[in-house]
Amino acid sequence: MKKINRTPKSSNFRLNSATLLLIAWTFAGAAGAATITPAPFTPPNPIGGAPIGWGYAGNKFIGSILDNGTGQNLLYSTDLTGNNIQPFGGAVTLAPTFGLEHYVSCAVNLGPFNNRDVFVASGNNIQRISNAGVPMGLFISGSTGGLVGDVRGITFDSVGTFGYNMLVTTHAGNVYMVDNLGNPTLLASTGEDTEGLDVAPLGGIWGGKNGWLFVASEGSGTIRAIDFAPAHTMISIANVPSAEELDFVPLNLGASGSPLEGLYAANYNSNVVRMAASQFAGLQGHIIVTGETTKDIWDVSAPFTATTVGAFPLQPEDGLFVTANIVPEPSAVSLLGVGAILFSLRKSGKRNSSKRKTPANRG
Repeated sequence: MKKINRTPKSSNFRLNSATLLLIAWTFAGAAGAATITPAPFTPPNPIGGAPIGWGYAGNKFIGSILDNGTGQNLLYSTDLTGNNIQPFGGAVTLAPTFGLEHYVSCAVNLGPFNNRDVFVASGNNIQRISNAGVPMGLFISGSTGGLVGDVRGITFDSVGTFGYNMLVTTHAGNVYMVDNLGNPTLLASTGEDTEGLDVAPLGGIWGGKNGWLFVASEGSGTIRAIDFAPAHTMISIANVPSAEELDFVPLNLGASGSPLEGLYAANYNSNVVRMAASQFAGLQGHIIVTGETTKDIWDVSAPFTATTVGAFPLQPEDGLFVTANIVPEPSAVSLLGVGAILFSLRKSGKRNSSKRKTPANRG
């Protein structure tokens, strides 16, 4: 079991009671660590391509495949069981994007984004598509005509500390908050390609950093946290080799008992996989980070300790948690036949690479 511990070093180290308690906690966590095993969710190669993006749109899932060089016919939908795969988005054409990867995210029907529209990375902008699959044009406004750097990650703040707005990372390292009119506000810059992102739940294990935005940079493996306060202070939290997708385990994961709950992620270059909610028992509030080149699944917990808890069959890409929460999804309930359950999504981040990916050099 691989382990990285970032507890600060001290030249005056003493085995006091606090130190012994920390050591006991660390070893107990390692000994009782969960084993995460992805299982196939979709058939191989939906619409004939290699899965990259993945989003939950309330009544369906939306995925993207590696760009074929045309920017067309790259999106598909599935039902809530991963089947009934259909092309999505009509004649929409996506602009060339770093690594040929088009990140997908769906609005969580909270705050100003009170819908289930679909948002897809398109160069340094984002293409908006209605839940029904009708293209609605480019979303990011402003005189620049887009963001600095191609879009690498998109999520929606379902915690509320960033106003339930859209949050975006780019290949230039810029991290933005975007309102429902498409107006971007720069929060911070990591100085390197940055992809995975998620907001720490309030009441979680991160103390004063609950509610902060955490982002992952694959090249250095650095996990950083950005304060929601106006100064938007950014600090380094941990390091995970080739950090790709980043998701906080929802505090209420598994509460509904619905089979829809769990973690979903693209398994390049084959299919989309699912990890049941029960596999994350005891990890609520922790961060799940995947390593793109290592294929490892990491559990990152306070105080800044990362432990491997599983591995992907192939190369992990975009992913998200689906969990019981406050957003009614009657159509989802009907499709699953599981009664009056409320659903929402905890979106993670994905889309990062230290080099431009092509069909020839993707692992």
